[in-house]
Amino acid sequence: MAESKHLLIVAHNPSPNTRKLCEATLRGARHPDIDGVEAKHIPPLEAGPDDVLWADAIILGTTENFGYMSGALKDFFDRIYYPCLEHTEALPFAAWIRAGLDGTGTKIAIDKITTGLKWKPVQETIILHGEYRDEFEDRCEELGTLMAASLEAGII
Repeated sequence: MAESKHLLIVAHNPSPNTRKLCEATLRGARHPDIDGVEAKHIPPLEAGPDDVLWADAIILGTTENFGYMSGALKDFFDRIYYPCLEHTEALPFAAWIRAGLDGTGTKIAIDKITTGLKWKPVQETIILHGEYRDEFEDRCEELGTLMAASLEAGII
């Protein structure tokens, strides 16, 4: 049997609702029909370069804080940027943003950093905007499933 692929979820989840989004993403990535992918979540303040180097694809999740990504996700990028720069080119990634405003500042910031890392976006960033709705969890679960299934199939 072929070796499993690795999907890393680096998501900041400081509230009950963002914990639900992270759990939904992980649940989707561990869909019972997908058996060739190992998925794990590591909070951004705990994730490091070795975790990124382990990954065959990554899902980023963050709250929007003052029109920017969470400080925790920014800290993650600060710590992994140079150690991973020459080793993770074309790393497939996707992201979700839990936005109180419109999410565009957060998206722009993530896009700038991932462009510098030369990571490959495989889906448009999901912006979960406005009052919390249960459908946000459905969208995150679907994202996790699609990323894991695409990784297993060799599409990404």
